[in-house]
Amino acid sequence: MKQGDLLYLGKAKSVYRTDKPDELLVVFRDDITAFDGQKKNVLAGKGGYNAKVTAYFYPLLEAAGIPTHFLAAVTPTAHLVRRLSMIPLEIIVRNRAAGSLVRNYGFAEGEPLSPPLIVMDLKDDSRHDPMINDEIILARGIAAAEELAEIKRLALAINAVLRENLAAKDLDLIDMKFEFGRDAAGMIRLGDEISMDSLRLWDHGAVGASLDKDVYRKELGDVMETYAMVAQRICGA
Repeated sequence: MKQGDLLYLGKAKSVYRTDKPDELLVVFRDDITAFDGQKKNVLAGKGGYNAKVTAYFYPLLEAAGIPTHFLAAVTPTAHLVRRLSMIPLEIIVRNRAAGSLVRNYGFAEGEPLSPPLIVMDLKDDSRHDPMINDEIILARGIAAAEELAEIKRLALAINAVLRENLAAKDLDLIDMKFEFGRDAAGMIRLGDEISMDSLRLWDHGAVGASLDKDVYRKELGDVMETYAMVAQRICGA
């Protein structure tokens, strides 16, 4: 596998072409951002922790029958992935109320949500990722009805796998953000990452005891110490 030209520069990852047109190289950088990029820092080692956790979860999901873009971890901070045509939606699955759900909709912090609640945002930084519903998605042609149904099915299936796995490690999965895309055959696959940047985790039984990017957003402690501890609890030695 040969790294080619830079294809996309995200907030915390760089995506490169390879010598195969249907495969890409995703490099996890040490950048960390919040509030649509208004707050940003570079924290040495952060990319490696997120890459490690993502590489732990993707084979677990594949084994559970969930199609993903992941092919292999080729370095501690780089993954070889299938090339997807990404669907510009952020799919948030919420198991308990936190964050914007509490601020905007009157839920109590930590309130259980059964069944889990799916919220979708349009992935558009210029519009601050507004919430979107099925009707707007269909009207905009962002996804077909059958694709949207498959995305929701997969999101709930992923949530179930992750929630069980994390509970065994005394981590409560509060909510998480997923992104999906279409592969060359049109199959919907999970893309992007599963890490402390995209999961909201609390220490088991402790409402609001953040072990994720909220530590950075809210300045709750040492971000890198938290990421290192969570990566070790999830992945082991």
